[in-house]
Amino acid sequence: MVKLTMIARVTDGLPLAEGLDDGRDIQDVDFYKQQAKSLFKNLSMGQIETSRMSVETGPYIFHYIIEGRVCYLTMCDRVYPKKLAFQYLEDLKNEFERVNGSQIETAARPYAFIKFDTFIQKTKKLYQDTRTQRNITKLNDELYEVHQIMTRNVQEVLGVGEKLDRCCSDTRHAYAACGARSGAKSTCVKVKLRVASVVTFYCILEIKWHN
Repeated sequence: MVKLTMIARVTDGLPLAEGLDDGRDIQDVDFYKQQAKSLFKNLSMGQIETSRMSVETGPYIFHYIIEGRVCYLTMCDRVYPKKLAFQYLEDLKNEFERVNGSQIETAARPYAFIKFDTFIQKTKKLYQDTRTQRNITKLNDELYEVHQIMTRNVQEVLGVGEKLDRCCSDTRHAYAACGARSGAKSTCVKVKLRVASVVTFYCILEIKWHN
């Protein structure tokens, strides 16, 4: 079954809409929502380049698609058909672009399109029962394939962003130490640049090594 639905802008991770009634039957729902927000953050930092992906987390799995700088994400039971999950997201994408497409870039506050929840709930009901004739037909649609969509573990995906956060933190600490120790501005600037270069270099090596 579809458990959570969230929509966010990729450029800055700003949440645009979500299913308001989602997650009531999920224990630790806030934990999974935080994971979803962390995925949005990684996407906004450019740490995830794939436009379609499935991400396993506990007994559930996130599926997302990116189109027009917007990420459409849902979390389902692991046994829920991947094909239906992505067709559900496609339906949301098409309607969201049609209704809100011209306002996405200018949205300045979180959940600016929260009224889209009405469409989310209506569409989710259509996809809940995988045994309906409608959904069986979609499952048998050979023109829509999802076999090539990558599946990864949430720790693997979020770990890249955590490493980058640590690198940024190390760089900030190096800057602060430089400012405290150096009285000459020009010397401090040179040291900062060298520290930043070294830290960035080792961060890239660490991330590539673990991936």
